[in-house]
Amino acid sequence: MKIFVAGIGTDVGKTVASAIITQALEADYWKPIQAGDLDNSDSHKIKIRVANPKLKIHPNAYALNTPASPHLAATIDNVVIDLKKIVEPLTDNHLVIEGAGGILVPLNESDYVIDLIKPDYKVVVVSRHYLGSINHTLMTLELFKTRNIKVAGIIFSGDENPSTETIILNKSNLQMIGRIENEPYFDENVISYYADKFRDHLLKL
Repeated sequence: MKIFVAGIGTDVGKTVASAIITQALEADYWKPIQAGDLDNSDSHKIKIRVANPKLKIHPNAYALNTPASPHLAATIDNVVIDLKKIVEPLTDNHLVIEGAGGILVPLNESDYVIDLIKPDYKVVVVSRHYLGSINHTLMTLELFKTRNIKVAGIIFSGDENPSTETIILNKSNLQMIGRIENEPYFDENVISYYADKFRDHLLKL
């Protein structure tokens, strides 16, 4: 199984969700594009949060120095992101692929994060609770629909908000994989706790 973790925006919890899914499935992890924070990248965060000793983290296709939209970070690094050079790593294991920001974050003059998604990927959307998140979530799901990309399920991030969760699930007809609460920290134990909670839902995707 190949799972693409997409977010409704930046800082919604994609990396924590990716760690949980990686742990739950004992999967490989791959972040195709990392922009900024190269000494404490999302790959580093996965490494210290996932307890599976067999964990394999595949190298970024692009590791950019500036914490900015990938198209800008690439321009500053004097490179152009080319989708043809973003080659999915070969593995016999499950693979978790983490996007960058929201799905319409530009990679170059013509491509967006959504263009990284291949037909055999199962898309999991991470939606964080905040004022406006219903709109951002439904717009994200609507764009997937217009691109004929099927979304396998949704993970909510933040303390329980029944009204928000119910309206999103009813309007999208999606299954909820689980909710990640506002924990004080996320270490191996917390990630393993959520992995155990989410595993059955993930295996049914």
